[in-house]
Amino acid sequence: MRFRYVAASLLALVVLFADQVSKLWIIDNIPVWGGFEVIPGFFNIVHVLNKGAAFGFLNDNSITWQTTFFVCTALVAIGVIFYLLKDTCTDRWSVGALGCILGGALGNLTDRIRYGFVVDFLDVYYKDWHWPAFNIADIAICAGVGLLLFFWVIFPKSHQH
Repeated sequence: MRFRYVAASLLALVVLFADQVSKLWIIDNIPVWGGFEVIPGFFNIVHVLNKGAAFGFLNDNSITWQTTFFVCTALVAIGVIFYLLKDTCTDRWSVGALGCILGGALGNLTDRIRYGFVVDFLDVYYKDWHWPAFNIADIAICAGVGLLLFFWVIFPKSHQH
């Protein structure tokens, strides 16, 4: 059990470090709401302030309870991750997936505590259609959830007691 906690925590720290370093670079080098084109017609680096959840959900300045709500939600998610590591998720893929989710949750939680919002900077688009901006923490969370779903559907018996 200790190995699961250590492995997930180490992966989470790598994700947290990459997320925070990338966001600090964005904050220091790109003005808010500014950006530059990386791949014409497909990908920009931007500087967006997101008070809402993933992909801009509930990103509304008139809502005052967002930071408290999302900080509490992240703390509950972190608790659930450690609970799952204790008994339920024992295979290496699940441990890795939970490490990714934990690192992403910590990355966005750090932003919310420091700034009151999350820094997003990856902008994928086609013509006039833009996917909501996101960051490395969001990628890690989505990858972790995707891995969990994939392995729980493909190998459901390996996750039962």
